[in-house]
Amino acid sequence: MNPGDLGWLIAGVAAGFAIARLVRRKPGDSSGERTPVAVPELDPRFEQLVQSLRVGIVTLDRRGTIASINAAATAIFELAGKPTLGKALIEVVPSFDLDRRVRDALDGSAWRGDLSLNVPPRARMLTVSTIPVEGGGALVIASDETRLHELEQMRRDFVSNVSHELRTPLSSINLMIETILTTDLDEEALRLFLPRVKQEVDRMVQLVADLLDIARAEAGRLPLRIEELDLAAVAAKITSTLEPRAVQLGVVLRHGGASVWMNGDADRLAQILVNLTDNALRHTPAGGTVDVEVRAQQGSAALIVRDTGAGIPYSDLPHIFERFYVVDRSRARESAGTGLGLSIVKHLVEAHGGRVSVDSELGLGATFTCLFPALPAASVSGATPAS
Repeated sequence: MNPGDLGWLIAGVAAGFAIARLVRRKPGDSSGERTPVAVPELDPRFEQLVQSLRVGIVTLDRRGTIASINAAATAIFELAGKPTLGKALIEVVPSFDLDRRVRDALDGSAWRGDLSLNVPPRARMLTVSTIPVEGGGALVIASDETRLHELEQMRRDFVSNVSHELRTPLSSINLMIETILTTDLDEEALRLFLPRVKQEVDRMVQLVADLLDIARAEAGRLPLRIEELDLAAVAAKITSTLEPRAVQLGVVLRHGGASVWMNGDADRLAQILVNLTDNALRHTPAGGTVDVEVRAQQGSAALIVRDTGAGIPYSDLPHIFERFYVVDRSRARESAGTGLGLSIVKHLVEAHGGRVSVDSELGLGATFTCLFPALPAASVSGATPAS
Protein backbone atom coordinates (compact mmCIF):
# COMPACT_ATOMS: atom_id res chain seq x y z
CA MET A 1 0.00 0.00 0.00
CA ASN A 2 1.50 3.35 -0.99
CA PRO A 3 1.36 6.47 1.25
CA GLY A 4 -1.45 7.97 -0.84
CA ASP A 5 -3.66 4.92 -0.37
CA LEU A 6 -2.88 4.89 3.34
CA GLY A 7 -3.93 8.53 3.61
CA TRP A 8 -7.25 7.79 1.92
CA LEU A 9 -7.77 4.77 4.20
CA ILE A 10 -7.20 6.86 7.31
CA ALA A 11 -9.49 9.56 5.93
CA GLY A 12 -12.20 7.01 5.24
CA VAL A 13 -12.00 5.44 8.69
CA ALA A 14 -12.00 8.79 10.46
CA ALA A 15 -14.81 10.12 8.31
CA GLY A 16 -16.80 6.94 8.92
CA PHE A 17 -16.67 7.50 12.65
CA ALA A 18 -17.51 11.16 12.10
CA ILE A 19 -20.53 10.34 9.97
CA ALA A 20 -21.70 7.80 12.52
CA ARG A 21 -22.11 10.71 14.90
CA LEU A 22 -24.34 12.54 12.43
CA VAL A 23 -27.23 10.42 13.68
CA ARG A 24 -28.28 9.66 17.21
CA ARG A 25 -31.03 7.90 19.02
CA LYS A 26 -34.10 9.86 20.01
CA PRO A 27 -34.26 10.48 23.74
CA GLY A 28 -35.95 7.47 25.34
CA ASP A 29 -36.12 5.59 22.04
CA SER A 30 -34.99 1.98 22.36
CA SER A 31 -36.10 0.87 18.91
CA GLY A 32 -32.66 1.40 17.43
CA GLU A 33 -34.00 3.72 14.70
CA ARG A 34 -31.89 6.70 13.91
CA THR A 35 -32.97 10.22 13.16
CA PRO A 36 -30.70 12.43 11.03
CA VAL A 37 -29.76 15.75 12.56
CA ALA A 38 -28.44 18.82 10.78
CA VAL A 39 -25.48 19.46 13.04
CA PRO A 40 -23.02 16.64 13.71
CA GLU A 41 -22.13 15.54 17.21
CA LEU A 42 -18.49 14.55 16.73
CA ASP A 43 -16.59 12.63 19.34
CA PRO A 44 -13.82 15.12 20.31
CA ARG A 45 -11.14 12.50 19.60
CA PHE A 46 -12.37 11.83 16.07
CA GLU A 47 -13.06 15.49 15.46
CA GLN A 48 -9.42 16.20 16.31
CA LEU A 49 -8.29 13.42 13.97
CA VAL A 50 -10.48 14.63 11.10
CA GLN A 51 -9.26 18.20 11.57
CA SER A 52 -5.63 17.08 11.50
CA LEU A 53 -5.92 15.13 8.24
CA ARG A 54 -4.27 16.58 5.13
CA VAL A 55 -7.19 15.49 2.94
CA GLY A 56 -10.35 17.55 2.90
CA ILE A 57 -13.49 16.07 4.46
CA VAL A 58 -16.95 17.62 4.07
CA THR A 59 -20.06 16.01 5.54
CA LEU A 60 -23.45 16.83 4.02
CA ASP A 61 -26.88 16.16 5.50
CA ARG A 62 -29.72 14.55 3.50
CA ARG A 63 -30.65 17.97 2.03
CA GLY A 64 -27.12 18.40 0.70
CA THR A 65 -26.13 21.23 3.04
CA ILE A 66 -22.78 21.29 4.77
CA ALA A 67 -22.88 19.77 8.25
CA SER A 68 -19.13 19.86 8.94
CA ILE A 69 -15.91 20.71 7.14
CA ASN A 70 -12.32 20.17 8.25
CA ALA A 71 -9.38 22.57 7.94
CA ALA A 72 -7.91 20.79 4.92
CA ALA A 73 -11.16 21.10 2.97
CA THR A 74 -11.36 24.77 3.89
CA ALA A 75 -7.88 25.27 2.44
CA ILE A 76 -8.43 23.10 -0.65
CA PHE A 77 -11.66 24.87 -1.60
CA GLU A 78 -10.25 28.24 -0.43
CA LEU A 79 -13.11 28.93 1.96
CA ALA A 80 -11.17 30.57 4.79
CA GLY A 81 -13.26 33.29 6.43
CA LYS A 82 -16.40 32.33 4.50
CA PRO A 83 -19.58 30.97 6.17
CA THR A 84 -20.10 27.36 5.12
CA LEU A 85 -22.21 25.42 7.65
CA GLY A 86 -25.83 25.06 6.63
CA LYS A 87 -25.13 26.07 3.01
CA ALA A 88 -25.33 23.88 -0.09
CA LEU A 89 -21.86 22.91 -1.31
CA ILE A 90 -22.40 24.57 -4.69
CA GLU A 91 -23.09 27.87 -2.92
CA VAL A 92 -19.54 27.96 -1.55
CA VAL A 93 -17.77 25.88 -4.24
CA PRO A 94 -19.16 26.94 -7.65
CA SER A 95 -18.50 23.70 -9.52
CA PHE A 96 -21.36 22.08 -11.44
CA ASP A 97 -19.32 18.91 -11.87
CA LEU A 98 -18.78 18.58 -8.11
CA ASP A 99 -22.44 19.41 -7.46
CA ARG A 100 -23.52 16.66 -9.88
CA ARG A 101 -21.32 14.12 -8.08
CA VAL A 102 -22.69 15.23 -4.70
CA ARG A 103 -26.29 14.86 -5.93
CA ASP A 104 -25.47 11.36 -7.20
CA ALA A 105 -24.07 10.49 -3.77
CA LEU A 106 -27.22 11.82 -2.07
CA ASP A 107 -29.15 9.48 -4.39
CA GLY A 108 -26.97 6.55 -3.34
CA SER A 109 -24.22 6.42 -6.01
CA ALA A 110 -20.58 6.63 -4.92
CA TRP A 111 -17.89 8.11 -7.20
CA ARG A 112 -14.17 8.73 -7.17
CA GLY A 113 -12.05 10.47 -9.78
CA ASP A 114 -10.19 13.59 -10.85
CA LEU A 115 -12.06 16.85 -10.96
CA SER A 116 -10.89 20.17 -12.37
CA LEU A 117 -11.80 23.15 -10.22
CA ASN A 118 -11.54 26.36 -12.24
CA VAL A 119 -12.25 28.85 -9.50
CA PRO A 120 -10.26 32.12 -9.34
CA PRO A 121 -7.57 32.95 -8.48
CA ARG A 122 -6.17 29.67 -9.87
CA ALA A 123 -7.26 26.46 -11.51
CA ARG A 124 -6.66 23.27 -9.56
CA MET A 125 -6.89 19.53 -10.12
CA LEU A 126 -8.49 17.57 -7.29
CA THR A 127 -8.98 13.91 -6.58
CA VAL A 128 -12.46 13.63 -5.11
CA SER A 129 -14.59 10.87 -3.59
CA THR A 130 -18.31 11.36 -2.99
CA ILE A 131 -19.79 8.66 -0.76
CA PRO A 132 -23.45 8.15 0.19
CA VAL A 133 -24.18 7.78 3.90
CA GLU A 134 -26.65 5.27 5.25
CA GLY A 135 -29.74 7.05 6.48
CA GLY A 136 -29.21 10.06 4.22
CA GLY A 137 -26.44 12.51 3.55
CA ALA A 138 -23.10 12.26 1.82
CA LEU A 139 -19.41 12.49 2.46
CA VAL A 140 -16.97 14.40 0.23
CA ILE A 141 -13.26 13.58 0.49
CA ALA A 142 -10.92 15.81 -1.55
CA SER A 143 -7.18 15.95 -2.13
CA ASP A 144 -5.40 18.73 -4.05
CA GLU A 145 -3.27 17.00 -6.69
CA THR A 146 -2.48 20.16 -8.68
CA ARG A 147 1.24 20.02 -8.01
CA LEU A 148 1.45 16.35 -8.97
CA HIS A 149 -0.36 17.03 -12.24
CA GLU A 150 1.96 19.98 -12.95
CA LEU A 151 5.03 17.82 -12.28
CA GLU A 152 3.66 15.07 -14.51
CA GLN A 153 3.06 17.59 -17.28
CA MET A 154 6.57 18.94 -16.82
CA ARG A 155 7.95 15.40 -17.05
CA ARG A 156 6.03 14.73 -20.27
CA ASP A 157 7.17 18.04 -21.76
CA PHE A 158 10.75 17.37 -20.72
CA VAL A 159 10.82 13.90 -22.30
CA SER A 160 9.19 15.25 -25.45
CA ASN A 161 11.63 18.15 -25.71
CA VAL A 162 14.72 16.01 -25.08
CA SER A 163 13.51 13.45 -27.61
CA HIS A 164 13.01 16.19 -30.19
CA GLU A 165 16.38 17.82 -29.51
CA LEU A 166 18.18 14.48 -29.86
CA ARG A 167 16.15 13.10 -32.76
CA THR A 168 17.01 15.98 -35.12
CA PRO A 169 20.83 15.73 -34.93
CA LEU A 170 20.72 11.92 -34.83
CA SER A 171 18.65 11.86 -38.00
CA SER A 172 21.13 14.22 -39.67
CA ILE A 173 24.11 12.14 -38.57
CA ASN A 174 22.46 8.94 -39.75
CA LEU A 175 21.69 10.44 -43.18
CA MET A 176 25.22 11.80 -43.64
CA ILE A 177 26.87 8.51 -42.60
CA GLU A 178 24.61 6.57 -44.97
CA THR A 179 25.63 8.94 -47.77
CA ILE A 180 29.33 8.45 -46.98
CA LEU A 181 28.94 4.67 -46.94
CA THR A 182 27.00 4.55 -50.21
CA THR A 183 29.72 6.59 -51.94
CA ASP A 184 32.42 4.07 -50.93
CA LEU A 185 34.12 6.58 -48.61
CA ASP A 186 34.54 9.10 -51.42
CA GLU A 187 37.00 11.85 -50.41
CA GLU A 188 34.69 14.67 -51.44
CA ALA A 189 31.83 13.18 -49.39
CA LEU A 190 34.15 12.80 -46.39
CA ARG A 191 35.29 16.43 -46.65
CA LEU A 192 31.71 17.59 -46.96
CA PHE A 193 29.97 15.51 -44.29
CA LEU A 194 32.51 14.65 -41.56
CA PRO A 195 32.78 18.25 -40.24
CA ARG A 196 28.98 18.42 -40.10
CA VAL A 197 28.80 15.08 -38.30
CA LYS A 198 31.24 16.40 -35.70
CA GLN A 199 29.19 19.59 -35.35
CA GLU A 200 26.04 17.61 -34.63
CA VAL A 201 27.86 15.33 -32.17
CA ASP A 202 29.27 18.39 -30.38
CA ARG A 203 25.75 19.79 -30.15
CA MET A 204 24.46 16.60 -28.53
CA VAL A 205 27.39 16.54 -26.11
CA GLN A 206 26.59 20.13 -25.14
CA LEU A 207 22.92 19.23 -24.71
CA VAL A 208 23.78 16.37 -22.34
CA ALA A 209 26.17 18.63 -20.38
CA ASP A 210 23.46 21.30 -20.06
CA LEU A 211 20.93 18.72 -18.90
CA LEU A 212 23.34 17.47 -16.24
CA ASP A 213 23.93 21.04 -15.03
CA ILE A 214 20.19 21.69 -14.74
CA ALA A 215 19.61 18.37 -12.97
CA ARG A 216 22.34 19.14 -10.43
CA ALA A 217 21.08 22.69 -9.91
CA GLU A 218 17.47 21.60 -9.37
CA ALA A 219 18.63 18.92 -6.93
CA GLY A 220 20.75 21.48 -5.04
CA ARG A 221 23.95 19.57 -5.85
CA LEU A 222 25.61 22.03 -8.21
CA PRO A 223 29.30 22.16 -7.19
CA LEU A 224 30.65 25.69 -6.67
CA ARG A 225 34.24 26.67 -5.92
CA ILE A 226 33.65 29.92 -4.08
CA GLU A 227 36.37 32.55 -3.89
CA GLU A 228 36.71 36.33 -3.76
CA LEU A 229 36.79 37.64 -7.31
CA ASP A 230 36.27 40.76 -9.37
CA LEU A 231 33.18 40.29 -11.54
CA ALA A 232 34.44 42.93 -13.98
CA ALA A 233 37.64 40.97 -14.57
CA VAL A 234 35.64 37.81 -15.36
CA ALA A 235 33.46 39.79 -17.76
CA ALA A 236 36.47 41.36 -19.48
CA LYS A 237 38.03 37.93 -20.06
CA ILE A 238 34.84 36.44 -21.55
CA THR A 239 34.11 39.39 -23.86
CA SER A 240 37.71 39.20 -25.11
CA THR A 241 37.24 35.49 -25.84
CA LEU A 242 33.98 36.08 -27.72
CA GLU A 243 35.27 39.07 -29.69
CA PRO A 244 36.29 36.98 -32.79
CA ARG A 245 32.80 35.48 -32.95
CA ALA A 246 31.23 38.95 -32.76
CA VAL A 247 33.49 40.17 -35.57
CA GLN A 248 32.51 37.16 -37.68
CA LEU A 249 28.83 38.01 -37.16
CA GLY A 250 29.35 41.71 -37.85
CA VAL A 251 28.24 42.71 -34.34
CA VAL A 252 30.06 45.22 -32.13
CA LEU A 253 30.78 43.62 -28.73
CA ARG A 254 31.67 46.13 -26.01
CA HIS A 255 32.64 45.78 -22.36
CA GLY A 256 32.54 48.44 -19.69
CA GLY A 257 31.91 49.18 -16.05
CA ALA A 258 33.89 49.17 -12.83
CA SER A 259 35.40 46.60 -10.50
CA VAL A 260 32.91 44.97 -8.16
CA TRP A 261 34.04 42.19 -5.84
CA MET A 262 31.92 39.24 -4.79
CA ASN A 263 32.13 35.65 -3.59
CA GLY A 264 31.61 33.35 -6.56
CA ASP A 265 32.76 30.52 -8.75
CA ALA A 266 34.74 32.03 -11.63
CA ASP A 267 33.96 29.15 -14.01
CA ARG A 268 30.22 29.23 -13.32
CA LEU A 269 30.12 33.03 -13.64
CA ALA A 270 31.97 32.67 -16.95
CA GLN A 271 29.30 30.16 -17.99
CA ILE A 272 26.59 32.73 -17.19
CA LEU A 273 28.39 35.35 -19.26
CA VAL A 274 28.97 33.02 -22.20
CA ASN A 275 25.31 31.95 -22.29
CA LEU A 276 23.96 35.50 -22.05
CA THR A 277 26.45 36.99 -24.52
CA ASP A 278 26.11 34.14 -27.01
CA ASN A 279 22.32 34.48 -26.80
CA ALA A 280 22.61 38.23 -27.48
CA LEU A 281 24.94 37.70 -30.44
CA ARG A 282 22.62 35.12 -32.01
CA HIS A 283 19.66 37.50 -31.82
CA THR A 284 21.43 40.67 -32.95
CA PRO A 285 21.64 41.40 -36.68
CA ALA A 286 24.86 42.52 -38.38
CA GLY A 287 25.61 46.16 -37.59
CA GLY A 288 24.08 45.88 -34.12
CA THR A 289 25.80 46.07 -30.74
CA VAL A 290 26.03 43.94 -27.62
CA ASP A 291 27.14 45.66 -24.40
CA VAL A 292 28.42 43.81 -21.34
CA GLU A 293 28.54 45.99 -18.25
CA VAL A 294 29.49 45.39 -14.60
CA ARG A 295 28.69 47.93 -11.91
CA ALA A 296 27.85 48.29 -8.23
CA GLN A 297 24.13 48.71 -7.68
CA GLN A 298 22.68 49.24 -4.22
CA GLY A 299 24.92 46.75 -2.47
CA SER A 300 24.83 44.28 -5.34
CA ALA A 301 27.22 43.33 -8.10
CA ALA A 302 25.24 43.92 -11.29
CA LEU A 303 26.08 42.08 -14.50
CA ILE A 304 24.17 43.55 -17.45
CA VAL A 305 24.07 42.20 -21.01
CA ARG A 306 22.25 44.51 -23.42
CA ASP A 307 21.69 44.01 -27.15
CA THR A 308 20.04 45.83 -30.05
CA GLY A 309 18.49 42.70 -31.49
CA ALA A 310 14.98 41.52 -32.26
CA GLY A 311 13.68 41.80 -28.72
CA ILE A 312 11.24 39.50 -26.92
CA PRO A 313 7.44 39.68 -27.20
CA TYR A 314 5.77 40.71 -23.94
CA SER A 315 3.78 37.45 -23.76
CA ASP A 316 7.01 35.41 -23.85
CA LEU A 317 8.84 37.26 -21.05
CA PRO A 318 7.37 35.20 -18.15
CA HIS A 319 8.58 31.97 -19.82
CA ILE A 320 11.99 33.02 -21.07
CA PHE A 321 13.91 31.12 -18.34
CA GLU A 322 11.98 27.85 -18.76
CA ARG A 323 13.74 24.74 -20.07
CA PHE A 324 13.62 24.37 -23.88
CA TYR A 325 11.49 27.49 -24.23
CA VAL A 326 12.17 29.11 -27.59
CA VAL A 327 10.57 32.46 -28.44
CA ASP A 328 10.84 32.05 -32.21
CA ARG A 329 13.68 30.21 -33.87
CA SER A 330 13.15 32.17 -37.08
CA ARG A 331 14.08 35.40 -35.27
CA ALA A 332 17.56 34.13 -34.41
CA ARG A 333 20.31 34.21 -37.02
CA GLU A 334 21.38 30.77 -35.79
CA SER A 335 19.36 27.95 -34.26
CA ALA A 336 22.32 26.08 -32.77
CA GLY A 337 21.26 26.67 -29.17
CA THR A 338 19.88 23.86 -27.04
CA GLY A 339 17.09 25.98 -25.54
CA LEU A 340 18.62 25.44 -22.10
CA GLY A 341 21.03 28.36 -21.87
CA LEU A 342 18.76 30.87 -20.10
CA SER A 343 17.41 28.20 -17.76
CA ILE A 344 20.99 27.36 -16.77
CA VAL A 345 21.71 31.07 -16.27
CA LYS A 346 18.79 31.35 -13.84
CA HIS A 347 19.90 28.32 -11.82
CA LEU A 348 23.55 29.46 -11.68
CA VAL A 349 22.62 32.99 -10.62
CA GLU A 350 20.33 31.67 -7.87
CA ALA A 351 23.06 29.24 -6.74
CA HIS A 352 25.19 32.35 -6.08
CA GLY A 353 22.39 33.87 -3.99
CA GLY A 354 21.42 36.27 -6.77
CA ARG A 355 18.52 36.87 -9.11
CA VAL A 356 18.15 37.46 -12.85
CA SER A 357 15.61 39.51 -14.77
CA VAL A 358 14.95 40.54 -18.35
CA ASP A 359 13.61 43.76 -19.81
CA SER A 360 12.70 43.80 -23.47
CA GLU A 361 10.44 45.31 -26.08
CA LEU A 362 9.79 43.70 -29.43
CA GLY A 363 12.11 45.20 -32.04
CA LEU A 364 14.11 47.19 -29.50
CA GLY A 365 16.51 44.60 -28.13
CA ALA A 366 16.72 42.97 -24.71
CA THR A 367 18.53 43.64 -21.43
CA PHE A 368 19.41 40.83 -19.02
CA THR A 369 20.41 41.87 -15.49
CA CYS A 370 22.01 39.55 -12.94
CA LEU A 371 22.35 40.85 -9.38
CA PHE A 372 24.76 39.13 -6.98
CA PRO A 373 25.54 39.92 -3.33
CA ALA A 374 28.57 42.22 -3.45
CA LEU A 375 31.45 42.30 -0.96
CA PRO A 376 31.97 45.55 0.95
CA ALA A 377 35.13 47.25 -0.34
CA ALA A 378 36.66 47.22 3.15
CA SER A 379 36.39 43.43 3.39
CA VAL A 380 38.13 42.64 0.10
CA SER A 381 41.66 41.40 0.52
CA GLY A 382 44.17 42.31 -2.18
CA ALA A 383 41.59 43.85 -4.51
CA THR A 384 42.98 45.16 -7.76
CA PRO A 385 41.24 47.03 -10.57
CA ALA A 386 39.87 44.98 -13.45
CA SER A 387 42.11 44.82 -16.47
